[in-house]
Amino acid sequence: MPSAPLPDRGLVEVAGPDRAAFLQGLVSNDMAPFGGGEATGMAWSALLSPQGKWLTDFLAFEAPALAPEAILLDVPRADAALLVEKLSRFRLRSKVALADRSGEIPVGAVWGEEPPLLAVARRDPRLPAAGWRVYGTALGGDPADYDRHRLGLGLPEGARDLDRDKTVLLEAGFDELGGVSWEKGCYMGQELTARTRYRGLLKRRLVPVAVEGPLPPRDAPVTLDGATVGEMRSGRDGIGLALLRLEAARAGALACGTAVLRPRVPDWMRLPAAAA
Repeated sequence: MPSAPLPDRGLVEVAGPDRAAFLQGLVSNDMAPFGGGEATGMAWSALLSPQGKWLTDFLAFEAPALAPEAILLDVPRADAALLVEKLSRFRLRSKVALADRSGEIPVGAVWGEEPPLLAVARRDPRLPAAGWRVYGTALGGDPADYDRHRLGLGLPEGARDLDRDKTVLLEAGFDELGGVSWEKGCYMGQELTARTRYRGLLKRRLVPVAVEGPLPPRDAPVTLDGATVGEMRSGRDGIGLALLRLEAARAGALACGTAVLRPRVPDWMRLPAAAA
């Protein structure tokens, strides 16, 4: 089974009796299953600005062996301090304590057909093929292997693929990949997220692309017949993600610098039907 440590990931601990209710009113996914210390799954969720734009995202889970009476948030390590700072602004009288535990608990990933036989492993809720996150165990392997794996699946990785205070969740697949609850109550940024979905306002999507030629840098313009239709995001070894206008996501070939990008829309992604 392939495995890799994920040194670019960290953990934020949200402890205290109000932990689930506190997060429930702030983040995009349903935190109601957590808070009792017995949840065995995970939830992918995001913290948004009041205007409904992405600030950071994380995988939420419980692991009493690592942090009793707490919810742990697996977040890009570079965003851990920011997440603590943003959440702390809303603590008010809630009985919660926030701590950045990045570096204290190893974070890793395994993927393949069988679950890992490790004490703290949680299935990545976004796609079955994504595999499992593993905590508290130092895994062998190369982080680049996991990076290729998630790029091929079309899974975004924090600020490498999303723009803080600019990205709308549905551009990055949060709907199809289960990162938004449409049934829970209000949360910060809910209005724009719901309006984007129900009014069909989405114009761009983050799409996996095969890269022929040198890997373009982040933000390099992507063009179709000379017109700019998107921007490059992260990538490596002939595969990447690009933020593309919907019409470009269906194109056979796009230009990006001296490279050719070929969109590879995954099976899980739902794009609006092409205009007649």
